[in-house]
Amino acid sequence: MPDLDLSLNVAKQVEAMRKAGGFPSPELLDKLGSVIAQAFKGRKDEVALLQVSPDGKMLSFLFPTKFQKIGAIPLTSSHSLATKTIRDKRGEIVNNFSVYKHPTVFESVDFSAKEKATPIQKIVSAPMVVDGKVVGVIQVSRKGKPGDPIGPDFTPPDLAELNTVGTILGKYLVTIPRPAAKTGKK
Repeated sequence: MPDLDLSLNVAKQVEAMRKAGGFPSPELLDKLGSVIAQAFKGRKDEVALLQVSPDGKMLSFLFPTKFQKIGAIPLTSSHSLATKTIRDKRGEIVNNFSVYKHPTVFESVDFSAKEKATPIQKIVSAPMVVDGKVVGVIQVSRKGKPGDPIGPDFTPPDLAELNTVGTILGKYLVTIPRPAAKTGKK
């Protein structure tokens, strides 16, 4: 059964972002990431929120905010768990992610001088579905170097909880304005 506290806390964060208006600030997204991470006994750098582009061709990071400027994932990517989640319109648990063929570019990004990049070892991924259409993906991972204690395996109740959170976030995601595109022209 999904954790009612997590759903309520996510709904509160969504309401705060709605009230603030416009594209959500890094501070509000950071707080949302922290709320989700705490519920899964992880760190906020182990939470990812991705949004499908308006043309339906790319998947861009909403959180971690540092990834917003790094790049996007083409929905045609055959080895991305996030794009697989969209294509299948269902979540997935991968407790041996290190052997799962996937792009590793985002795993190699340091978050800060203290938070060095570490590979994902376990992950749970859920679609954000609104009116039968996938508008984004939410993922929670467990990162660490091979051999380090990583934490417990993800379970079907974890996936159910993430699906519930994805439903709440998806309804919000379709209402936010997209950040202005940078053209490079002055």
